[in-house]
Amino acid sequence: MNAELNPAEQASLISLSQIQQCIDNRHCFRLEAGAGAGKTYSLIESLKYIIKNKSAEFADKRVACITYTNVAKDEILNRTDNHPLIYADTIHAFCWELIQPFQVNLRNILADLDDKWRSKVQITSITNQIVKYDLGIMRLTETEAYLHHDDVIKCMSKLLQLGKFQKHLKNKFPIIFIDEYQDTNQDLATSIVNYLIENDSGVLVGFFGDHWQKIYGKDACGLVNSPSGKIVGIDKNANFRSDKNIVACLNRIRSELPQNEYNPCSQGTIKVFHSNSWDGKRLTANHWQGDLPKEETKAYIDQVKNKMLADGWDLSNPVKTKILFLTNNLIATEQGFKNLADCFKYSDDYLKKNDPYIKFFLDILEPSILAFNDKNFGKVFQILGQKNPNLKCQSDKGKWAKHFEELSNIRRASSVQNCLNKIKEADILSIPFSVQKNEIKFTEILTKTQKEKTNKDIEFQSKYTKFKAISYDEVIQLGEYIEEKTPFSTKHGVKGAQFDNVLVIFGRGWNQYDWEKLLLWMKNGVPNGEEEKFEKYRNLFYVCCSRAKHNLTLVFTQLLSEDSINKLKEIFGSENILGDPFN
Repeated sequence: MNAELNPAEQASLISLSQIQQCIDNRHCFRLEAGAGAGKTYSLIESLKYIIKNKSAEFADKRVACITYTNVAKDEILNRTDNHPLIYADTIHAFCWELIQPFQVNLRNILADLDDKWRSKVQITSITNQIVKYDLGIMRLTETEAYLHHDDVIKCMSKLLQLGKFQKHLKNKFPIIFIDEYQDTNQDLATSIVNYLIENDSGVLVGFFGDHWQKIYGKDACGLVNSPSGKIVGIDKNANFRSDKNIVACLNRIRSELPQNEYNPCSQGTIKVFHSNSWDGKRLTANHWQGDLPKEETKAYIDQVKNKMLADGWDLSNPVKTKILFLTNNLIATEQGFKNLADCFKYSDDYLKKNDPYIKFFLDILEPSILAFNDKNFGKVFQILGQKNPNLKCQSDKGKWAKHFEELSNIRRASSVQNCLNKIKEADILSIPFSVQKNEIKFTEILTKTQKEKTNKDIEFQSKYTKFKAISYDEVIQLGEYIEEKTPFSTKHGVKGAQFDNVLVIFGRGWNQYDWEKLLLWMKNGVPNGEEEKFEKYRNLFYVCCSRAKHNLTLVFTQLLSEDSINKLKEIFGSENILGDPFN
């Protein structure tokens, strides 16, 4: 081993050599690459090894690399120079590529996919329809059957049981690499193991990922194993991200996959605060039990942020610093759009801009005002979809600019309703039909008597009455958060990311997680029947603690037992458990 290599590089080379041996010997393998280990590097280097040493063996066959995002797919293709030997695509595209020719088999299994398909088949029988997949919307007609996104995975899982299909797959892709394998659908992963690996199909399957970073959905497979030992387990004992003492903490959390740091001389900071000394009345309702009241939680977070500022953290830079909360609702309070969030039953209505008003404000109004303030008038017209804004003379231009300036100013200090009124009055923006439709419906409901209003009418009126009364500045704050111009994120939203400084808030607020239980179970053992819950808690805790490069701070607003505090001391060191931030 080259003595000039740092510990992480040495560990990386060892795991890469083991992968290459598996490729040479046609052994299926699983690379377990913990946080910061450089999993993608190992994947790319393995593909390059095949390109360099195995291309002659493939003829018209290819190596498949399955990903879960188009971003990951593009990165793999770019880093392998778009070599024709490499097929990289998302899991759905890969599955459809393989199952599409098996039309008869697909028609035969449609009715067995789920209850929705059974119901549809009872109404419209399956005859000779062409099975298609494009938008991922399920539909059955007399001539076509359109698959939902989930159906593609289900069909793949079932077709893998057929010897004819296995042969078809091997003839196209004798080697398959699965990126982020732990997020693979459980049924599909089971079929891959049973029908490609256990039965010696001849397909070499390489799994790249980390089962401790399975944090999305109950259907994900997590750790993949072969009952007969036909998957070679390879650990990548490297961490290229975090400073030495942070890596040491991660190793105490996860002793079975010890990591070697990139810089043995590095020394980050670790600080753990808790609220045990607070003697007021804590929350007792449902999933908030044991947490601080809302006002106290904010006070604790603000106090810790002040300490971090004093330590030199740049809290205004979301590239360098990230503050992690459990839920978007908690972020809404911190970022200043809590009243807006409270208007909506589903967070996707505002976070994914499913609501027509939110979409109009954040996709049209805000970008056009920002472009106007930057004096980029061409971009304004581009956003508005106006090639010729009908400005015939200088006075027209003056009026147009005056209205835009007034709108820019009023939105910072007025309600959503006042902004809408100004938009209608100025007539410089085309209000989308979806918003117009809502406005008409809202007005019609207001004219009805209370007896005439349906429950849906009352719900609609209440929702948008509240929404129109909030400060428009909350819309602006929401936009900042969605565009990642703030340091805030949910714990689930940072998987794969890294930051110089990370502050994690461990409180209640979601019945899916309880940090007191996690620490107790880590200290005293997991009770029977709680293994799945423990894994969920543990994985998210690990993902959060492993985002920091240099500075990691944890704040527990939930009341912790003595055993839990002692577990924190074991992991992070007694000297780093600082207790109440106000002391």
